[in-house]
Amino acid sequence: MSAASKARLRLWLRLLKASKLIESELRERMRRDLDTTLPRFDVMAALSRNPEGLKMSQLSGVLRVSNGNVTGIVERLVEDGIVQREAVAGDRRAFLVKLTEAGRGEFGRQADAHEGWIDGLLSDVETERAERLATLLAEVAAHLEEEKR
Repeated sequence: MSAASKARLRLWLRLLKASKLIESELRERMRRDLDTTLPRFDVMAALSRNPEGLKMSQLSGVLRVSNGNVTGIVERLVEDGIVQREAVAGDRRAFLVKLTEAGRGEFGRQADAHEGWIDGLLSDVETERAERLATLLAEVAAHLEEEKR
């Protein structure tokens, strides 16, 4: 292995470890403090970014999970009054999913908590370094997405 190859492997392993540690802590805090789950939060976040709503297939694509994974979460969010489903004109099998007014409020509350947790978990990373790292990771992601096309 070349030095560059080893450095990239170390980078990947450290990214994976950091991501898993942060995700684990977020899952615990979501359950304990907000009585919710990270997948529910992710669905609400996707719908918050798309106020006009998303078809279930679009929502699955945005979240990069199967329709089956999203269906159960959406069903429970509908039952809780967080999300509403609307029929799609011209397609009797499709539904458009949107946050309700209550859902927008609840997501705002959860998003504020989430941001605070992330800020606390990464508080040792100076702002300039955080911005630089975010830029580098965005470049990596853009390159990988471009290669997939």
